[in-house]
Amino acid sequence: MEKKMASDNLEMRLQALDSRIYGERRNTSSKPLKCAESLARIQAGLTNTANKRERVKILHKKIEDLMKYLDPQFTDHMAVPDTMKMEFILAEEDFLLSQAALLEQADALQPLLDSSYIRDVPEHATKLQRLSQIHIKQQDQVDAQCQEVKKLFEDYNKMMFLLSKQFTQWDETLRKLEEAKGIRPVE
Repeated sequence: MEKKMASDNLEMRLQALDSRIYGERRNTSSKPLKCAESLARIQAGLTNTANKRERVKILHKKIEDLMKYLDPQFTDHMAVPDTMKMEFILAEEDFLLSQAALLEQADALQPLLDSSYIRDVPEHATKLQRLSQIHIKQQDQVDAQCQEVKKLFEDYNKMMFLLSKQFTQWDETLRKLEEAKGIRPVE
């Protein structure tokens, strides 16, 4: 259903395009002219003409040269003398040497990249995935354990504070009782 609507819509658009291009002109059989058919006929005629003419064949072969000449960099290539190019290269000598050293270093390390350890990485990826999940689970357990220990320390500190306060009160009460009875505390 949807395809039919899309094809009808496309057909209507093509007819509108034909009418815009050709207007109300009709061919001799009173059928509307089709753009695509006309373009295909024109393309076929041009191709046949081009294949029959030797000069057109030569021009087709020269298109690559023409594209090269139309390239903006081609004029730079022609306009910049070799001495300027040499100076550009000499100005970048340090950079080029450092890049060459890095390339040599990368080339020297190439056997390490080709080693069995690197090639076996995909095989170990599943094991690593499993281990990382276990590690995350253990980290969560450690965090929970740390929270539990922290709570126990807080409870311990509260208990010690309360006991210290209680002993201080008892000591004060005992001191007052000893003073009331006239007993001197032993120092």
